[in-house]
Formats: sequence, structure tokens, C-alpha cells
Amino acid sequence: MEFKHISVLLKESINGLNINPQGIYVDCTLGGAGHSTEILRRLGPGGRLIGLDQDPAAIANAEQRLQRFAGRFQAVRANFVGIKQVLAELGISTVDGVLFDLGVSSYQLDTPERGFSYMHDAELDMRMDPDQPTSAKELVNDLPEEELTNIIRKYGEERWAKRIASFIVRERQRRPITTTGQLVEIIKAAVPANARREGPHPAKRTFQALRIAVNNELGILKGAIQGAVQVLKPGGRICVITFHSLEDRIIKDTFKELANPCTCPPSFPVCNCGKQPQVKIITNKPIEPGAEELAYNPRARSAKLRIAEKL
Repeated sequence: MEFKHISVLLKESINGLNINPQGIYVDCTLGGAGHSTEILRRLGPGGRLIGLDQDPAAIANAEQRLQRFAGRFQAVRANFVGIKQVLAELGISTVDGVLFDLGVSSYQLDTPERGFSYMHDAELDMRMDPDQPTSAKELVNDLPEEELTNIIRKYGEERWAKRIASFIVRERQRRPITTTGQLVEIIKAAVPANARREGPHPAKRTFQALRIAVNNELGILKGAIQGAVQVLKPGGRICVITFHSLEDRIIKDTFKELANPCTCPPSFPVCNCGKQPQVKIITNKPIEPGAEELAYNPRARSAKLRIAEKL
């Protein structure tokens, strides 16, 4: 299957990086290589881009698609939480900009056999890194009911979490839950009919929650952002695109902590803790897609871009 992906907030994020043609940049989420292509177009002969992704399909696609930039582009299969280690192994100590485009890629959603989508019946999987041991199938078949409820409620913000978890547990006692189609039917049975008639697909929030849990997406986020800021040069930019409120809140709070790390009580006339601000926040409010972008890419609907600059 061809690796199709429409990059979200492309112009805004690339402009936000404030690209120096001779600089070094990191795209932490290669995906369909749309953002990487745009960065490379703006780099001169001395510029360099490192692209990270934990999905071997994304790496293979990027290496093929970006062949014309050979010598300036390098793809590394790695989780972005290891950005500092990856750069150290490449002999790079500081970079001019870092981009994160979080969440699942269109390719992963649209490839049925990856088991991410509630729209296709396939083996239940959802691993961004196919080599990691735990898939969504293990979670739905092995986790205690209470833990399943918590995952669906916390990561999916699903009001019917408790009911969905109990239906899953009841069904798995009869037979293992192995496919996305099976799980969709269980969720549909659990969500009351009047709730199914309005809002998004009844399985959307549960699938999102399981995907986040399988890939530990929220757990690694704060450390990844802190690591990226540590390798930025003064004046270097970090741009982060999020797709739901939990991600956005972590980015917003992490940027705030980095911009104002002082832990002294407000009553202190001067700072005694000695913690210095590391970044200046460029976007007080996140940048969101305009009507034009939403018309050709409805998946951009919930996207938000936040930008900070290293001091």
C-alpha cells in the first residue's frame, strides 16, 4: 500500500521553525515525510535533517521519497523519547529546530492490517513499532476490568467506559477478542442506542484510548519535549502539533514549566531557587487549521500547533 499522508498545519509549522538554510533539524515523527520534504526544500547544501520514526514502514517510505535529498537527510528508526541519544550517536550535540507531529499517521489508520482503525475489520494490533511485545489484543484480553475502564475513561474521555469494559470482559470469557470488527460490535452493544445516534463513531474514543495505552503516547511526551529542548541551540525552535486535549495539555504545561521554572513561593521578593527559564513561548494560544485546510483534510479538525524558542 502506498504511504499516503496529508501533513497537517504544514505551512504554519515550517514557518514556525524559522529555518536557517545551513542548520540541523529533527523531524521526530517522519510519518508520510510531508513535513520533512518541506524542511529539506528550505535547507541549503550545508543543512541537514534527521528523521525519526519507530515504524519501519515510515522509514522505508521516507528513504525512498527523499532520495533526491541524499547527503542532507538521514532516517533513524527510533522512538522520539530517545532524541538525545540518537543525536549523540550521530555526533550531533545541538540542533536548530525540532518538529513533533503527534498521534497516528494516516497510513497507519488506512492500512487495515495494522489494526488501528474501527472502519476496517482486521487483526487487533495498534502498535506503531511492530516489534514491541504488547498489542491492543493483549490489553483487551488480559487487563483487569478496572484497568480497562481507567484506560478508556482517561485516554478516550469516554463516558461509557465502565460499561464498555464490562462488555469486553464478558465477551472475552466466551472467546478471545482478536479483531477490530469484533471489538467494534462489543462497543456498539455497550453504548446505549440514543448515545450512538449522535456524535462520532461509537468506537472512536475506545480505539483512541487503546492506541495511546499500547504506544505509551502520553507517558513519554513530557520527557521527549524536555530532551528536545536540551539539544536546541539558543534561538532554536520547537514546534509541536497535537490532536487531542490530553496531548495539548501536556505540551502547554511542559512549555510553561520550561518558560517559568521558578519554584519559589510567590511571596519571595527575589528568586532563590536559581532555576532559569529555558524557553520563550511563541504561541500564547495554539495555532489551529483554517477553513481552507479543513475543507481538503477533515482529519486536521482537532489539530493544534504550539511553538517555543530556546533562550
